[in-house]
Amino acid sequence: MSTTSPEADRDVDALAERLPSAGFVRVVTRADGDGVAAAGVLARALSTVDIPVQVTAARTDEGRARRADRAADHAAPGDVTVVVGTPDASGADPAVLAGDGRPDSVAAWELARSIAGNASPGDLPRPSVLALAGAVAAGAVPGEDGTDAPLSAAREAGVERRPGVAIPTGDATDLAHSTLVHAPFSGDPGAAGEALSGLFDPAGFDHADPDVGRDLASLVALRVAGDDEAARSAGVAVERALRPYAVPDGPVATVGGLADVLDAAARESPGVAVALSRGYDAREAALSAWREHARAAHGAVRSATTARYDGVLVARVDSGPVDTTARLLSAYRSPEPVALVVGDGEAAAALSPDAEGGDLPATLRTAARGIDPGAETGGTARRARARFDDLPDRSALVGAFREALP
Repeated sequence: MSTTSPEADRDVDALAERLPSAGFVRVVTRADGDGVAAAGVLARALSTVDIPVQVTAARTDEGRARRADRAADHAAPGDVTVVVGTPDASGADPAVLAGDGRPDSVAAWELARSIAGNASPGDLPRPSVLALAGAVAAGAVPGEDGTDAPLSAAREAGVERRPGVAIPTGDATDLAHSTLVHAPFSGDPGAAGEALSGLFDPAGFDHADPDVGRDLASLVALRVAGDDEAARSAGVAVERALRPYAVPDGPVATVGGLADVLDAAARESPGVAVALSRGYDAREAALSAWREHARAAHGAVRSATTARYDGVLVARVDSGPVDTTARLLSAYRSPEPVALVVGDGEAAAALSPDAEGGDLPATLRTAARGIDPGAETGGTARRARARFDDLPDRSALVGAFREALP
């Protein structure tokens, strides 16, 4: 395996020169929407030029490093391992694909264009749509954060912005499963159907009807704003779900809906999310994972025991996905810029949408390893998670996290 340094291989041009001559490429990525989308975009470009590729996803930086090390152990001459996102220390010395301030999926789209040109795999979603979805999952706004080029390509393919809400299916009761929104009906399809019944038949929802879209968007915005428990940041957060980019042909109906499904499925069932990103027939499995993940996350938001401290809202949960629960709390419930969720053997933190950027993985890593040296962490600048071998005292982690906050 090549020993090119990670710093050299961060450059898309360097990777574009190196990968086309590879005999086999192993891609190791984060188990989140942006990471999985980036891996899918790259894998499909490599397949287009007949380079075999394998994709795996790991939930922590240490997990990615272990997978990169195993890949190196099994590598033949000419094989290349690519790690998406900045990796933890690895003896494998892999090539690194990182956005460096942009979503990793945008960097992957640029690399894919360099490798495969304008050739596009026949399977859906289209690479530009997939890259946009990954960027949205990372918290980016289409047209900003370096997404101009994939957005332009997606528009050429028929993607257009319409009134409505970013859900992935033609059944509007799936609004209950959106993790882009937390409202009184979230997590409860029956409640969502009841809320929608006065507007239209939820099962016959037409994404292309602008009047229906406006009615749906108004309903969601009003329900979020009218929630007595909503944080000030809720109005900013809900904007991510409104006026979605509609996808004319693909496994899901909107870019935001695809972002939501990819991120939830990556955290619930990484293999399913990878399959969807690579264009395989995984739509129903991904939607099932998304629905299950969303119900658990919205339930955890409601059942959490919370405490407010200076700079951080702490929530203790007995079940549910801590990472998505932290994101929903930070966006829709937290009066503080950071939400920390502590569960059974795991924890996650998220910045609210209107908070200044930071490095939450470093903060959580410092706190977690002060409590448990064997803790594993990962995430992106605005979201982080930790897994523990031993977490006997949740209060100790809360105290350590508060001390580690800048």
